[in-house]
Amino acid sequence: MQDTPSKTSWRQRTRLVHGGTMRSQFGETSEAMFLTSGYVYQSAEEAEARFKGEDDGFIYSRFSNPTVGMFEQRMAELEGAEAAWATATGMAAVSSALLAMLKAGDHIVAAKALFGSCRYIAEEMLPRFGVSCTLVDGRDSNAWQAACRDNTKVFFLESPTNPNLQVTDLKAVADIAHKAGARLVVDNVFATPILQHPLELGADVVVYSATKHIDGQGRCLGGVILGSQSYIEEEVKPLLRHTGPAMSPFNAWVMLKSLETLDMRVREHARSGACVADHLAEQPGIENVLYPGRRDHPQHTLAMAQMEMGGNIVAFDVRGGKQAAFKFLNALQLVRISNNLGDAKSLITHPATTTHQRLSPEARAELGISDSCLRLSVGLEDAQDICADLAAAAQIAAR
Repeated sequence: MQDTPSKTSWRQRTRLVHGGTMRSQFGETSEAMFLTSGYVYQSAEEAEARFKGEDDGFIYSRFSNPTVGMFEQRMAELEGAEAAWATATGMAAVSSALLAMLKAGDHIVAAKALFGSCRYIAEEMLPRFGVSCTLVDGRDSNAWQAACRDNTKVFFLESPTNPNLQVTDLKAVADIAHKAGARLVVDNVFATPILQHPLELGADVVVYSATKHIDGQGRCLGGVILGSQSYIEEEVKPLLRHTGPAMSPFNAWVMLKSLETLDMRVREHARSGACVADHLAEQPGIENVLYPGRRDHPQHTLAMAQMEMGGNIVAFDVRGGKQAAFKFLNALQLVRISNNLGDAKSLITHPATTTHQRLSPEARAELGISDSCLRLSVGLEDAQDICADLAAAAQIAAR
């Protein structure tokens, strides 16, 4: 195959269209989709060389695949990482990124405010394998420092958080981690690789659910881990080659095509997100609107120092508890009820009964996830239509 080398002078939107492209002898314009599980060798000697690592050709699509490789290279160029590894889902990326670094006897410090499945990994799964975990308020740098032990190996957080959009000072936490001899893993899903760059702020590893904004149209599952070449090759690769949560070539091809428009989509999402957040704050019965781009967000200054824009996720409460929140949800006509996010379609969910229902009532209360809380992912519809739908639902819920 013929490589299209990345040009270091290319700007972000250009890299999103051309980065990592490999063309076959047919010279196709669109990236080729290699739907194959295995590969043919020209000789027994060639097969031996590939399995020994002396020949860098493909062996098996659980290990690597040309289409998946193009997606990984493009994501690495976008993130500014040395290397990337694509996975079957976002949670495969999170769990594998952490497991690749840890062994029995190690300790991890994680933020309390995490997506439900991420918190399960940190708080319940890792301890089963002898890795202890301390949960802290991610906004409190002193808490990260106090939680460090001699065996602390990893800090893990998401910023902004799911669902209530808490923001962590990434540079401060990265400095604390490094002084303790630990590495910082950041789940950057809400901010996206367009609006926030954790590696530039000191993070060692970044993970994404590519299912969200990277696909952006609710079609395919996927995840990606990004970090140094040595981390991907020496820690992630051995784990994932043998455990097998590989991204399918078809999904990688879909993600490649989506990356071409990611910059434009995310910025339009964010512009609409800001309009919708302001509109919600004016509606009767709607309170505690949380959006990093609004000046009344508790960490607005920090958020805007780390992010280019406020993103497309808005959290808010409907006065009247669960009954009023459900009434609001059921009154919506344009915005659809779904636990996904980052879609072209506006989606909304009730975290206490969906994404965070596994947490105890006490844990939800500590994180501000009340029965009246809703999480809105603003889509690419006309912002005025989204606002009108929300206003109508607010009026019905207030009756």
